[in-house]
Amino acid sequence: MKRLWMAALLTTTGCLAIAMPDAAAQTGETDYDIAEQELADALRAYARASGREVIAAAQLLEGRNSAGVQGRMSADAALDRLIAGTGLIAERVDGAFILRAQKLPRPRPSEANAQAKEAIIITGTRIRGTGPVGSPVTTIDRAAIEQSGLTSVQQIVQTLPQNFNAGPNEATLGAGTRNGAGANGGYGSSINLKGLGASSTLVLIDGTRPALGGLGGVFADLSMVPLSAVERIEVLTDGASAIYGADAVAGVVNLRLRNAFRGAETMLTAGSADGDMTNRMASQILGHQWAQGHLVFAYQYEDRGRLAAAKRAYMTEDLRRFGGTDSRSTYGVPGTLYVDGRPYAIPAGQDGRQLSASDLLPDRVNYHDARAATDILPHQRTHSLYTAGEIRFGGGFAFRASLLAAQRHFEKIALAESSRPLTVPVTNPFYVDAAGTGGPVSVRYNFAKELGPEIDRGRVRGATATATLEREIGRWRLAIGGAYGRQTERRIDLNVPNRARIAEALADRDPATALNLFGDGSANNPATIAFIRGSRIATTRFDSHSASLRADGPLLALPAGEVRLAAGAEYRREHYRAHSLSDVSALTPIENFNPELPGPRHVRSAYAELNIPLIGRDMAVPAIQRLDLSLAARIEDYSDVGRTTNPKIGLRWEALEGVALRASYGRSFRAPSFEELIGPAVSLYLATQVADPAAPGGRANILALFGYAPDIRPERATSWTAGLDFAPRALPALRGALTYYHVDYRDRIGTANEDFANFLVHRDIFGGLVEEPPSPERLAFYFGEPSFSNPLGLAPGDIRAILDGRIRNLARLRQSGVDFDVGFTPELANGRVELGLAGSHILRIDRELAAGAPAVNIVGMLASPSKWRLRGRLGWSRDGFAISSHVNHVSGYRNQLATPAQPVEGWTTFDVQIAQRIGSASGRHLRLALSAINIFDADPPYVSNRSNISAFGYDPDKANAIGRLLSLSATIRW
Repeated sequence: MKRLWMAALLTTTGCLAIAMPDAAAQTGETDYDIAEQELADALRAYARASGREVIAAAQLLEGRNSAGVQGRMSADAALDRLIAGTGLIAERVDGAFILRAQKLPRPRPSEANAQAKEAIIITGTRIRGTGPVGSPVTTIDRAAIEQSGLTSVQQIVQTLPQNFNAGPNEATLGAGTRNGAGANGGYGSSINLKGLGASSTLVLIDGTRPALGGLGGVFADLSMVPLSAVERIEVLTDGASAIYGADAVAGVVNLRLRNAFRGAETMLTAGSADGDMTNRMASQILGHQWAQGHLVFAYQYEDRGRLAAAKRAYMTEDLRRFGGTDSRSTYGVPGTLYVDGRPYAIPAGQDGRQLSASDLLPDRVNYHDARAATDILPHQRTHSLYTAGEIRFGGGFAFRASLLAAQRHFEKIALAESSRPLTVPVTNPFYVDAAGTGGPVSVRYNFAKELGPEIDRGRVRGATATATLEREIGRWRLAIGGAYGRQTERRIDLNVPNRARIAEALADRDPATALNLFGDGSANNPATIAFIRGSRIATTRFDSHSASLRADGPLLALPAGEVRLAAGAEYRREHYRAHSLSDVSALTPIENFNPELPGPRHVRSAYAELNIPLIGRDMAVPAIQRLDLSLAARIEDYSDVGRTTNPKIGLRWEALEGVALRASYGRSFRAPSFEELIGPAVSLYLATQVADPAAPGGRANILALFGYAPDIRPERATSWTAGLDFAPRALPALRGALTYYHVDYRDRIGTANEDFANFLVHRDIFGGLVEEPPSPERLAFYFGEPSFSNPLGLAPGDIRAILDGRIRNLARLRQSGVDFDVGFTPELANGRVELGLAGSHILRIDRELAAGAPAVNIVGMLASPSKWRLRGRLGWSRDGFAISSHVNHVSGYRNQLATPAQPVEGWTTFDVQIAQRIGSASGRHLRLALSAINIFDADPPYVSNRSNISAFGYDPDKANAIGRLLSLSATIRW
């Protein structure tokens, strides 16, 4: 159809048609040096440089000029720049771009000239009209988003090979606390580039920092951004604190929204994970543009059902069927009595009112699978709204504003909190003396049958508003702007046993109201159960105010081109507050306003960035087509952690046309979160026992430190990259990028408390956190602290070692690896083929867990990234029909925490989408798509994944439990 349409156009009006197959959606950028000239000539130059096919009627181009484009950027950005202010828009049709006139009043000459000079800012630089020199940028455009079959921003970014799914994500909450997973009270979703931590990846929304989520404000919650409003996702996989400030250690993810959308688009999606989990999404976006501005409005609703653990065989604490161990809880119903460490199981099928000691089952335990009745993923229901607009005034003034607001409700059947033995006094009417001691007895009992399962329920609300006033003065642009963001999280944990009221009910002498722990969970008075029912309510709020003043433009002319400068100053105020109401440990609820949290943080910064063209194509220097240098530096002053200065340098050398080498070097840092600055006011010092192969009997008395260490400092990193970009003119359908990186990350804030019971078992890994023999002075200090707990009654002289499980400046990482993306897009059978492979190969992650500890290579271990992560793509499209597929692979690794260490298999899944467009791509049309994620329903590989309180059989850091997800979507343009 496209060829017939082109032929008809050629016979009537004449047509500019330059056939250059498009590059893969996720490949890198290209240098553009297109001078101001007639639009037809500019488009020819653009097609040669980009490999894009551009089609336009000749009469449509007559009398139109382009302001040109210079610098390194994506093909989409360059085309937008070329046609800005011309009254034309570009529509994608079967991989090509067709230009047509906007149905708008033609701008006046002065306004058209102003629009034509407008340039785009690419992630990784503050300079308009250029791309970051020396740094790798990956772009996921709108077409790639639609072809993925995924329905949320977090799902899209989690497919990036450079992303490691560990940390604050909805699937990891409740599965353990490694990599900061426990800081995610609201079941949000983060991104964790290179596995360096969610707090070390800076997330921007159209260049603006959103308010943060999680305990202490430790990550940007991607679940609050509607995917239907996203135009593209730009990912800078390089340290960028010199450009953006704190948190940009591992890289930057910039969500570019559909601010220039015109028309109307409705999208409906319904999906199901083989009936085990449902997903429904509906969205509407409207856009209108006129001569002096534009306005866009978008709304999205998504309802994702829960995924129950009972639907997945590996979500169990009894892993014997997989070759593992039985880690079921000893807190069952009926319960189990313990006398001097000897268990006596309470028989089933009786109410505990006539139970005698002879009925008990000695040396037997009533086990309970605590995972069986829980959820893997919560039910999530999200409403999100986005609106943005721009008004252009005379005199080169322009005003822009935007608002992003979202509300997400969640509910999950959660893993119950760690249980504790209950002491039944002899006065209890149902007391049974198991061994004739005549004293109180200890009972392990589960209340889930009477109280119901523990439920986490809550909501998250977030909003980010921005406003910018811009003035164009010659070829310089000055802008003053501000932003405000707030994210609040409220979570209620229901059906939690109240330990104080349980003790009171056990001491009750009245058999009608006393608590009975000796039955099968059906004999207690409902009023008694209501009396012991407790709950927890936690509310957090993160506020961010910011203001900025910036300028950019040409500074001076060199033989190779213009030196361009961007400079500015910024101010940011952040404040985190938390409030809790706990009804689980006292007779009446305990309210806590967390007075130990630090007050507002004030950040003042100034930055400058230079883009210097050293050698140009017209200078005829041997072996150098083009050589560019970038210099950047930023100074930031934090009111709580001091001042930091971070530089960055980038270099790009195009040796041959279409082949370029690049390199970058810079320093980055991350300031501690608010909770990380609490200090020892929140701490626990516990004298207990853990396994120790070197101790008599295999166990050792130790002192374990938990909580926050004092004087936590900012994290700092030095990183450098070297890479190759290629887009050979002889083979225009081929394009790719290859990057080697190295990061030296110091003073990392973290904890290994999840694995403290294994510190002495794996001294080779955790030796830096062990002090043995312990200092008598340190033992005396901790034994005298109010937060010291000594349930075993140990004396200081009994302690063999001190295990440090506190959150503190813990580790140093040296990580190196290779990222790559190669795409090939030839024509085949009158259609267009999309073939490509993107991947990340981590060579080493040398971790020093503490100062002076030996460096251990942890890549390919549990709780660390795998060595390989790959995502391949293959597709074909023609005349509105498209079939696309992806293959995803995570390489195998080693579970070093099992004894002995166990190998874990790799995981490979396949995704497929079939789509058909009915109608014109440039006008009204209907697009139907059938998508299958993990079409072969591959289960995650088995992992003996044990924590301090539970176990299960897969690793949510490297796989997901959803299984095959089928969905049908309809997109209507009208």
